[in-house]
Amino acid sequence: MKRRKTDVRALPAKSAGALDERFQAATPLRRLLNKVFPDHWSFLLGEIALYSFIVLLLSGTFLGLFFDPSMREVVYDGSYAPLRGVEMSQAYNSTLQISFDVRGGLFMRQMHHWAALLFVAAIVVHMFRVFFTGAFRKPREANWIVGMLLFWMAFLEGFAGYSLPDDALSGTGLRIASAIMLSIPIVGTWVTTSLFGGEFPGEVILGRLYIVHVLLVPGLLLALISVHMGLLVKQKHTQWPGPGRTNNNVVGVRMVPGFAAKAGGFFMIVFAVMAALAGFFQINPIWLFGPYKAAVVSAASQPDWYVMFLDGAARLFPAWEIRFHLFGNGYTLPPIFWPTVVLPGLLAMLPMLYPFIEQRFSKDEAVHNLLQRPRDNPSRTALGAMAIAFYMVLLVSGGNDVVADKFSISLNAIVWAGRIGILILPPLAYYLAYRIALGLQQHDREVLVHGIETGIIQRLPDGRFVEIHQPLPVAGDGRGAEEEHGPEYAGWVVPRKMNRVGALAPPVRGFWFPIEKAAPPPKPARREPEERGEITTGRKVK
Repeated sequence: MKRRKTDVRALPAKSAGALDERFQAATPLRRLLNKVFPDHWSFLLGEIALYSFIVLLLSGTFLGLFFDPSMREVVYDGSYAPLRGVEMSQAYNSTLQISFDVRGGLFMRQMHHWAALLFVAAIVVHMFRVFFTGAFRKPREANWIVGMLLFWMAFLEGFAGYSLPDDALSGTGLRIASAIMLSIPIVGTWVTTSLFGGEFPGEVILGRLYIVHVLLVPGLLLALISVHMGLLVKQKHTQWPGPGRTNNNVVGVRMVPGFAAKAGGFFMIVFAVMAALAGFFQINPIWLFGPYKAAVVSAASQPDWYVMFLDGAARLFPAWEIRFHLFGNGYTLPPIFWPTVVLPGLLAMLPMLYPFIEQRFSKDEAVHNLLQRPRDNPSRTALGAMAIAFYMVLLVSGGNDVVADKFSISLNAIVWAGRIGILILPPLAYYLAYRIALGLQQHDREVLVHGIETGIIQRLPDGRFVEIHQPLPVAGDGRGAEEEHGPEYAGWVVPRKMNRVGALAPPVRGFWFPIEKAAPPPKPARREPEERGEITTGRKVK
């Protein structure tokens, strides 16, 4: 019997065809692989957040193999001599074992912590980019809300992971969280006892936080990231205005092979940076803090940077206590309720609703696929600057005890400086950002009308000196309106140097050494015979 030969070269195509016949995946997969991504550095911020989350999953899986979230009391007998014989929880004991007795454990712990900080930081800076450029406008309001939910889920995930080692610093943070929950009127005591299983600290909180940290919140983050990326693929990608870019197209590189190759290399760069941070820069040295003791709270007990604004708000808020009666029962609203419960609620809801608020005030219901420069919307830019100033005051106030100690300043004076600053600096930031945006608009308008400064000074017959300006090229309609008022602003960078319009040779690229040859000098224009000292008959003028 003659055996049938298999054509190896046709096997991949045949297998792919068989899969497509059964799952009809070719059309959506082709659409995904052909998606075009704009090529601009500002779009890398969201990628940094995604790559940091991948590193978090990988490093967290490694740590989960050795960590024990038990609050059972044990006596430490590990490699770190200063803590031998000290009673501590099994959670703190296992964290010390990971740090000193597991090969590569300390490196993975520090990489996990640095990746968490970078993850939240990348989300925040990415949201700044989306806000200041108007990328949240119709039809992307839902994706803006998803991004906000991602930030708050990352906030919760970071707090849960930060609390797991049960050292003196994380235990203090849990105690503050318990006080915040107790400040909620009517349901505060029920929420606290339900979460802690009784009075603080109880015996179950670390086990519950462990499940929240490794299962519930990561699952929500994965779901939100999937929705975020799905909406990104479904909707047109935003892009900066420029030549050939309209509201109905996207100019850039396709996902395969261009964007995929760049993304793979960029992931390796982000991974290398986090590995370098973990290897060279110490973070969260829990062995120096010791195990958590309710009666021991040291100065300079600050949380991670993304939680510090709540600490600063609690320190700045006055000690106003409100008492009231409801249904025959007396209730008290402690001062900590307003900066740690009400303020985060406002900070969560107002940004989520901002796209709809701006749409209502501007009466702009058009679809926007082109981004705006921050100067083109001064009000939005000023609001963003005001929010950043508000946050920075709270962030600095979260470490006011350290500032007072290092600079020998009265802590009470720093608290009052923060209270005054929270009222003055945000409005001042709004005013300055608004005026700067208007000034930049005026500068662009002057270049469009008068042209680019050439640096060439000319003396007029009446003795005055003026600088010659190079007019920008104008695509007129033949009626002379554009020539009189300059070219129309297209929403993108207005050239201000001669080499931007081709009048000068472009600079040679390269930092230490040139990576390309310099452009040849332009050939001199051919002059007419009269200009060369000749007459039309060919005889030279004597």
